Amino acid sequence: MSPLRPYAVFYFCFYAALGAYTPYVARFVDHLGFSGLVAGSMLGLWYGTRVVAPPVWARCAAASARPGRWLIAGCALCAAGFASFGVVARVETLLAAMLAFGFFYNAVMPQFEAMTLAALGDRPEGYGRLRVWGSVGFLVVAGTYGALLDRWGEAWFVWATLPWFALLLVAAWPYRNAPPSARPSQRPSLSAQDAWRRPGVRPLLMLALLMQAGFGAFYVFYTLHLRAQGHDGWSVGLLWTTGVLVEIALFWFAPALIRRHGVQRLMALCIAVTVLRWIAVAFLASDLPAMLVAQATHALGFALFHACLMQRMAGLFESHEAGAGQGLLYGFSSGLGGVAGALIAAGLWEWRGGTAAFLGAALITASALLLHVARPAPSAAG
Repeated sequence: MSPLRPYAVFYFCFYAALGAYTPYVARFVDHLGFSGLVAGSMLGLWYGTRVVAPPVWARCAAASARPGRWLIAGCALCAAGFASFGVVARVETLLAAMLAFGFFYNAVMPQFEAMTLAALGDRPEGYGRLRVWGSVGFLVVAGTYGALLDRWGEAWFVWATLPWFALLLVAAWPYRNAPPSARPSQRPSLSAQDAWRRPGVRPLLMLALLMQAGFGAFYVFYTLHLRAQGHDGWSVGLLWTTGVLVEIALFWFAPALIRRHGVQRLMALCIAVTVLRWIAVAFLASDLPAMLVAQATHALGFALFHACLMQRMAGLFESHEAGAGQGLLYGFSSGLGGVAGALIAAGLWEWRGGTAAFLGAALITASALLLHVARPAPSAAG
């Protein structure tokens, strides 16, 4: 595995930066004096760039004789976009910085994922051993930056995080001369319109959208809600770390669980538990043991649900159609669902604070449960 160690390093740096950004950017926005609606709009832009950036970047990299140069350029522009947060003074400049940073950050990982799979060749089972270093990076940073910001202050958020983006650029350097990927299969490609019309696809995409929208309050306001309930940076970091640890563990056991219990029942369990999780966060956020239990359910609402979702997508799309299917899922759930969830959560936060935002998340997720139990289980997907 030694030739693949640089891939593990890139994953570590990429998700370590995310471990600083996702849990704590709302603290930085609050420190600047902007409202929760602004924080929600920032996350909405973050998810919006996920719809646009990957296909645009993939097309540019695919047309280049040196696609590795595009990876390096993307990491450099991503670092520059994040650095611009350090000089923002108005809402307009903050959102412009978010748009630039989000575009390049969300553009480079799909390209790198393709490079990783190409490097693995006929050993795709080795992907998990590389990708897990990304979770380790996220865990290390998310678990420590809360206490760091308590000590240094939120004004240091940008400068404490920027070194990770510098390291990401260093980690990208070994791929500067990476060759173009192999030519795609000669089978006719599946268009997004045809994928959308395929039976079973639309209900599944709507289910994924609603689950992603339900996570909007968590990704934008979880840290602020916990701090409003009296938790310090150390406790917040502990809770984020707990969520990542159980996520890693359940990803490991997910295949066996799916084989034993089937996708339909497991997805129903994951969604129902997530509804209870958001209700607990709404009303019991001041209770650290209760929040630890709630964070432990992240293993179901995120990890196991995602594994089941991928299993169902595999049943709907053949291997040569997977790219079209995943592109549709990525844009519809992470893109549209992420934007909708962030904006709904922001409006509820401004109206009645964290309790309203997480109750709204529970209602959105409950609608996903109703959709799931109302439709029959496709026999091909379990």
